[in-house]
Amino acid sequence: MKLPKDLAQWHKSTALITGFSLIVVIGLCDYLTGYELSLSIFYLVPVSLLAWTTGTWPSLAGALLSACVWVSADVMAGQPFTSPFYVVWHGVTRTGILGVSALLFSALRRSIDHERALARIDHLTGAANTRSFEETLRTEIDRSRRYKRPFTLAYIDLDNFKSINDSLGHTTGDLLLQTVVRVIRSHARSTDVVARLGGDEFAILLPEADEGASRMAITKTRESLILEMGRQGWPVTVSIGALTCSDPQVGAEELLKRVDDLMYAAKIKGKNSITFSSQVSG
Repeated sequence: MKLPKDLAQWHKSTALITGFSLIVVIGLCDYLTGYELSLSIFYLVPVSLLAWTTGTWPSLAGALLSACVWVSADVMAGQPFTSPFYVVWHGVTRTGILGVSALLFSALRRSIDHERALARIDHLTGAANTRSFEETLRTEIDRSRRYKRPFTLAYIDLDNFKSINDSLGHTTGDLLLQTVVRVIRSHARSTDVVARLGGDEFAILLPEADEGASRMAITKTRESLILEMGRQGWPVTVSIGALTCSDPQVGAEELLKRVDDLMYAAKIKGKNSITFSSQVSG
C-alpha cells in the first residue's frame, strides 16, 4: 500500500483498519518468536499511527488492544507466570505505557494542527493571511481551468483609514479592521474566503460566482460596510476592485495585481466606489 506523504491525509476508516491490523500482525509475530524475544517496542507503531490520524479515543482503544494482544502472545508462547495476578499486572502496566504514548502523540498532533492554523490566519482579524489566500486562489484557478467555472476576486481598500489611527488611536483602528471582517463575513457564503492582505487592504474570493452574482454580493457588502462605518462614527469609506474570471491563463500573483489595479481605478474615480471587470480567458 502506498503511504501518503502526510498521514493526516488518510481517511479515518483506512487509518483504523491499518492500525488495528498492525496490532494483530505484531501480536502474531510476537507469539511466533517466543516470549524470550520481545517485540514490545513495535506496538508503539500502530498506537502512534492511530493517535496521529484518528484522535485520542481510537488510539486509547488501540493501546488497550495492543496490551491485551501483547500479554496474550506471551501467555500463548509459554511465558511462565506464577500467579494470575502477574498476568493482570503486565496487562495494566502495558496498557498504561501505551495509553500515555497515545495521549502524547494525540496532544502533539493537536498542537501541530493548531500552529498550522495560526500560520494561515491574520491574528488581529481572524481572516486568512496573504500566504493562505494565495494558496487558495491558486487552487481555485486550477479548478476554473479544469472545469471552466467562473470565480470572482475582489480587492478592498479602506479610504481614509490612516485618519482613524491618527485621531482615535490604534486600538480603535484595530477594532475597525475587525469590524470590516465581521461585516464581510456576514454577507459571505461558506465557500467564500475573506483575507486581510496587509494594513487596511482585504480580499474576497467568491468561487462559482459569475459577474452578475458577484456584482450583487459585492455591492451589498460595500453598502453594509458604509452603514457600519457611519453607525460607529468612523469617517471611512470603501474602494473595491472586482474581477470575474473563467479559465484564467495567468497565475495568482498576476490576478491579484490586476484586481489591485481595478481597486486603484475606483480610488481615482473619487473613492467610495466599485470597479468591475471580467476576463473570460487569457
